[in-house]
Amino acid sequence: MLVRQLANVMQEFTQSGGVRPFGVSLLVAGFDDNGPHLYQVDPSGSYWAWKASAIGKNATSAKTFLEKRYQEDIGLSDAMLTAGLALKKGFDGEMTEDNIEVGVIDQNSNFRLLSAADKRDLLQTIT
Repeated sequence: MLVRQLANVMQEFTQSGGVRPFGVSLLVAGFDDNGPHLYQVDPSGSYWAWKASAIGKNATSAKTFLEKRYQEDIGLSDAMLTAGLALKKGFDGEMTEDNIEVGVIDQNSNFRLLSAADKRDLLQTIT
């Protein structure tokens, strides 16, 4: 599994004088025969599976929001709305199509970033 390999590489670096050259946590999303998956990988090499998660500034409030709002059978449009609302909850300043990115991965492992127009539509929905 890719996440385990990534975590092992990150963890190996912590054994060399306690350095953590990667310096960031990552959210890694994917889709396989068992459905969608989301993992968080920390610079220490630790990793966790999540149904929904957030990292970074104000992640705690975003996670609390996601815990209340997430449903196992959530559709794509509701998931994007929920993600947008969670992002908005902890965002400093005005959210625009120029300062956010939203990515979507489908059952065929095709990844795409939302276009500026799609991001504007999302932003109009959450404001």
